[in-house]
Amino acid sequence: MNLLQGSLSEGMIEQLSQQVGGADKSQTAAAASGIVNTLMGALAKNAQTTEGAQSLNRALENDHDGSILDDVVGMVTGQQAQAGQERMLNGSGILNHVLGNKQSGAIQMISQLSGLDSNKTGSLMTMLAPVVMGALGKAKREQGLDVGGIASLLSGTVSAEKQNTNNPAIDMAMKFLDSDGDGSVADDVANIGMKMLGGLFGRK
Repeated sequence: MNLLQGSLSEGMIEQLSQQVGGADKSQTAAAASGIVNTLMGALAKNAQTTEGAQSLNRALENDHDGSILDDVVGMVTGQQAQAGQERMLNGSGILNHVLGNKQSGAIQMISQLSGLDSNKTGSLMTMLAPVVMGALGKAKREQGLDVGGIASLLSGTVSAEKQNTNNPAIDMAMKFLDSDGDGSVADDVANIGMKMLGGLFGRK
């Protein structure tokens, strides 16, 4: 989470808001917070099974070494893409693998949480998925984590975020991920939506 917070600075949020069509920056920041929490929660759930943890570990070893964090702006604006990086930058592919049939429900939930249009939320999620994987890959490389280490890191991160009273998004994300994926949890998000504006990245 520290790696992600460092990558998604005020300037980065401004770039993201421009890339999704001139969105409101506070809404973009809130949506980014919801997206990061949802993806981290989904990765943690996937890594609870041996097969899921091994699949994630292979993806990190093969495609996500953390180098994307060296130039997140370049990735978002399309200037970073180089031969051999297609899998690293394939946000849609990452989302299909991580969220599966829950993707549209997750977009609906985060859109309602943040007030950001659902189409823009979907675009933002596609942009941020490689960044989340890059942060995880960097942590794996720097800490020398194996399959079990990755699973422990994810579960520990999610548990810590759930205890963070300034971050209601992770609790909502986990409730959503435990549901059947039809987006029904999104009916409840108006109660905590405004809290998201001061969420993970400290935006007011």
